[in-house]
Amino acid sequence: MRISEVAALAGVGAATVRYYERRGLIAAAPRTAAGYRQYGADAARRLRFIKHAQVLGFSLEEIRDMLELRADDRVACARVEATAREKLLSIRQRIDELDRLSRTLADLVHACEHHRPAEACPILLSVADAASPDAWSDAGGTRASA
Repeated sequence: MRISEVAALAGVGAATVRYYERRGLIAAAPRTAAGYRQYGADAARRLRFIKHAQVLGFSLEEIRDMLELRADDRVACARVEATAREKLLSIRQRIDELDRLSRTLADLVHACEHHRPAEACPILLSVADAASPDAWSDAGGTRASA
């Protein structure tokens, strides 16, 4: 099947198929005499796998590793489970971080009084304080601890 057909079956665009091919996530498709790429059903399955893994939060590099593990009959599920556990931990840490950000922003929104001038706005003051040179410990941009 042509690139447009395999892309439609997988729910991605043709440019995505070409990109994944360049990145080595799917095998380079043989070409017809007219130069069209010809994909098999396995390419559509692989594209759907990639797409679903992305939905689960895996990066393309992590997906490449998973695809390699999937192709190796000697690999135990425990290796894939370890990768998934690492991703789960990362997601939970990000959720905690987002929860802290949400609480901080909610507190700032609550502290706002509509009649205050902009220079006294708690949100603007907080952002300006965080952006001040004193808030950063080194040129690498590492935030100083409070």
